[in-house]
Amino acid sequence: MVPVVSETCTHVLAEFDCLDPLLSALRLDSGRIKCTCLSVSRKWLALGTSAGGVHLIQREGWKQRLILTHKEGSITQVACCPHDEDFIAVATSQGLVVVWELQLERRGRPERTGVSWEHRGQTVTSLCWDTTALRVFAGDVGGKVSCVRSGSSKHGKGSAFVIFPVQTIITVDSRVVQLGYADGHLVVSSLTRCYLCDTEREKFWRVGNKERDGEFGVCFFMHGQRGQVGAPPPLLYCARPGSRVWEASFSGEVLSTHQFKQLLSCPPLPLISYKNEPHFNPVQTPQSLAFPKLLQFGDQHLLTWTDSAIYIFAPHSGQVLLWTEVKDVMEIVVFRNELFCLHGDGRLSHLSLVSPERCVERLMKRENWMQAATVCCMFQHAVIASRARKSLPIDRLEHLKAQLNSTSQQQLIGQLEEVIGRLEPLDSACSSRRSSISSHESFNVLDCGIYRVISRRGSQSDEDTNSIATQTTLEEERLKEFSFTDEQTENDSQSVRGESDRSDLGLQFLPLSFRPKPPRALQAVRDSVSSFVKKTTEKINTLQMNSDLWARPDLREGFQEELTPPPDDVDHEVSDEQISSESELHELRAATQRAISQIQDPMVLLNPVCLGEELQQWALVLEKVLGPEDHYRPRDIKTEDEEKTVEDEEVLSSVSCCIVVQPESLLAPAPDLDEPSNLTEEEDLKESSPCFTAPVRTPFPPLSNSVELIQLFSPKPLPPDLHADLSELACLYLELGCPGEGSDSRWEKDGEVENVCVFLRRYFFLLDQERVRRMCALRYSEQPDVRKSYIAGMLEFTQASKVVEVIQKGDLLKSLRSLRELQPWNAPLLLAHLYRLYEKHGEVAVRAYPQFYPTILPSDIMAMALPNHFLPYLDNLVQSRSEHQRLSFLGSLLQPETLRQDWLELGLSHDAPQRVDTLTPDGQPRWRSHFYSWGYGRLLSLLIRLPADLTSKQKMLETCRSHGYWMGYLYLCKELKQRVEAFGAICRLDDMALLEESDGIVPQSFDEWVLLLQLSQKITNSEASPTSTLPHSTNGSSSGNESDGGSADPYNGPADWRIQVSPENIALRLVRVFGPDRALETLQECGIQLDLSQRSTLVCDLLRMAEKRQRALIQTMLERCDRFLWSQHA
Repeated sequence: MVPVVSETCTHVLAEFDCLDPLLSALRLDSGRIKCTCLSVSRKWLALGTSAGGVHLIQREGWKQRLILTHKEGSITQVACCPHDEDFIAVATSQGLVVVWELQLERRGRPERTGVSWEHRGQTVTSLCWDTTALRVFAGDVGGKVSCVRSGSSKHGKGSAFVIFPVQTIITVDSRVVQLGYADGHLVVSSLTRCYLCDTEREKFWRVGNKERDGEFGVCFFMHGQRGQVGAPPPLLYCARPGSRVWEASFSGEVLSTHQFKQLLSCPPLPLISYKNEPHFNPVQTPQSLAFPKLLQFGDQHLLTWTDSAIYIFAPHSGQVLLWTEVKDVMEIVVFRNELFCLHGDGRLSHLSLVSPERCVERLMKRENWMQAATVCCMFQHAVIASRARKSLPIDRLEHLKAQLNSTSQQQLIGQLEEVIGRLEPLDSACSSRRSSISSHESFNVLDCGIYRVISRRGSQSDEDTNSIATQTTLEEERLKEFSFTDEQTENDSQSVRGESDRSDLGLQFLPLSFRPKPPRALQAVRDSVSSFVKKTTEKINTLQMNSDLWARPDLREGFQEELTPPPDDVDHEVSDEQISSESELHELRAATQRAISQIQDPMVLLNPVCLGEELQQWALVLEKVLGPEDHYRPRDIKTEDEEKTVEDEEVLSSVSCCIVVQPESLLAPAPDLDEPSNLTEEEDLKESSPCFTAPVRTPFPPLSNSVELIQLFSPKPLPPDLHADLSELACLYLELGCPGEGSDSRWEKDGEVENVCVFLRRYFFLLDQERVRRMCALRYSEQPDVRKSYIAGMLEFTQASKVVEVIQKGDLLKSLRSLRELQPWNAPLLLAHLYRLYEKHGEVAVRAYPQFYPTILPSDIMAMALPNHFLPYLDNLVQSRSEHQRLSFLGSLLQPETLRQDWLELGLSHDAPQRVDTLTPDGQPRWRSHFYSWGYGRLLSLLIRLPADLTSKQKMLETCRSHGYWMGYLYLCKELKQRVEAFGAICRLDDMALLEESDGIVPQSFDEWVLLLQLSQKITNSEASPTSTLPHSTNGSSSGNESDGGSADPYNGPADWRIQVSPENIALRLVRVFGPDRALETLQECGIQLDLSQRSTLVCDLLRMAEKRQRALIQTMLERCDRFLWSQHA
């Protein structure tokens, strides 16, 4: 039973859109980079990230337009200019404040028009724009508030290059919590009190006399539009402890105190979301809260929040409009009646403040039927009211009730019926609304009959005008629902019957309230549709009454005309056909039972030859009973006309469509496909349920080649038990590769794969879709034609789903939301929809597919997408796990193990440096080539670190060497104990950092140091030292050490000799490890001659002195310890 809220609840917070795909496309959903702050304006949604970037998202279509990068730390604050959308202010973690001019109108590059280091070393906690000028106020944790003025290229040539001095406005006693600006006044909220500043006259005073301790927000409250002539001065609202808010004048004088503690004892309203069903708990106790931020929300409301709830107040009346529990809220920005919430885990939410009836209307447009019905029952007072008929007519609520599940949602349907029975008529709203318009507003009547109302902004009449426009839109949408064509009537009689059954409900056109009658165009369409439906209904009823006297033509024989034989002949033919069908089914049942009994014998089941023979005998009977009468046509003799149709035939075969017609015995009212329906998994499961009395195929024109169309339905009615047995045997027969399928020489010539494809298409209605999907991934992984046939069947099988209509419209976000609404997912059906989505959007769609794991596995995506599209999917899927889980998670995806090598080669072949940049002509490492960045370096590193057998490791080692991936090559050399090869590569790469503990290989004995020194001397003597800096990769990747995550180059060109792997540097490293005397003596004994430079000689002398002093110090300490111990003993 859905609980009913109080009649005082007039608004709700609703979440209609999901921004997770947007974050996934921006790669902000991983643990490495997160969203840290946000701002919103009419045009933009700005997202600051922990990597120092600001993503500017165009709100229309949610498309990324720009990204502003900063090297001065992560982004802590971002603010869009309210009066000029071409400017945006940004603050970084190092204390930098930047004002950007986007220059989108001139399509130029964004420029920094204002920069301030006034807050260097401090965290900026708040940014606030001037409402008229291009200046930004910034406050930090130290209490300093500064002003940054920006130039603009719009003010004339050269004005953008004018640098304005940064001005310090005020320094308060503690951290700045929030800033606000209005009409030349700046308000500053600190941890102890609020300060009001007149920025023009440079005067400051405190708001109120009482201090507080903690984070409390402050904001100006504007009346009407900004800058409106005659508008009263704005008010000031300051948060106080104990759920209180001060209301102060524009001069800072406290006028009153609003007490919300007792008012917040009302229960929280649920958040209406597409994700889950809303729940309402009517029990609540008073709350004593501290409001950390205050924002003006719309024209009449005040918004604040805590980490667990959002509160909206009506300050003029001193009441609580609503409060809703929302988890882990970190920051909120508002624009008009929309909220954008940033959560602690980096997730974004897009909420809207709407009335309950508008909420129901928008939920129905998105086909969230259960949520819409729950809101109707929960907010009965708003839905029952007569004003709600503008957006929620009775027929729409009846349609909503029809979309609910009559078995699992029976209680909700009953409660919704009670609400519908109490609905107030529209007429009662017309008179009151007309009088309201007459007394408060002016209006004129347009030629089309629509009343144009001129109302005051923010008044109640403005809301009424919006309702009138909404009703007009709804009326036009209902006209579109009744557009029919003759072709639909001829091909699908069920659809016509479904319309006729609901003609009384659907044809109730609701005229506008202020119009005496609908326009002539609307009346003409209405009369035409009514006449058409009436005539069609009469014709269908006549056909149904005489259906027993009609003979069905055998469409497979190719008849194109309808014949009406005498009734006696019809009865005789029908009886013969029934007798023949029953005998064939009896023969098929007997063959099926015989095959099942034979398979249960272990001697047959464990012998593939015997098992294949038994299934082959069963398949012959299956072909005789359920197979097509003319399943292929010979292609040995081709005429010129046949050769011309080969290309058309191939296209038809690739599409693999199946045209079906329902038998007359199955003619029944079908749901209206033109009306919206619920996108739930239940609908698709109905599609996947076996059809025991199925349609037959329509005749096709003659084809020159054998084209096997996909058979979605059984040509004959099958009992459920027989269908289940046939399905089990058909899947087993397909797993064995269809042994001995058919006796035609054509199949013997074309091989096993064509047999499997023909069997799969011909008996698709018998196969278990999930089982066949697993076969394609394991049994037929090397035969892509089998998977193509299976996917073609699934695409045709799901063609009638409402998700297909959403996907074809081209909106990726809506398509992904529709697929999420299908939970719990059916893997074959979901896979078919993902194929459509990938065909429509390509790589962008594949990047969002990790959310469907584990229903859809990487092997499915690998078979679907191109290699360069599969890699972003795999990278996003692995990065979606936490750092310590990625290695084990990637190992679980390697089914089978051979995928490791395939994925490694893919990662090394895409978004990678050219081999000419990493390998010399003789296959050796090119100088410093390990500094190149690899696009999928994180994925490659995980693949190499996974446990594997010796053979796999050696194969990966050779793959890394052949592609020039030297960091992976060195890691594998260290694992496989191939230290000599690793030292040779390090000498050629010429980087001493590779001989350190972090990612390199450290020599473990004196012999290895000697070997390394000899290799260095050999390479130095054979090759001249490079004199040029590190070349740039042709793929555009910049130089950077991969182990440092793409950081800047740690050396300063070839002149930095300290990182060069030269004999002298190796000798110095050896001297530090073993001491100068021992190291040099041993090298002379090995016959290695070193010409040490003057600096190296000085280093050796210093090491000798340090060693002597260390020995003397140790000796002195030991003597002192010895004396101390003897003194204690005495």
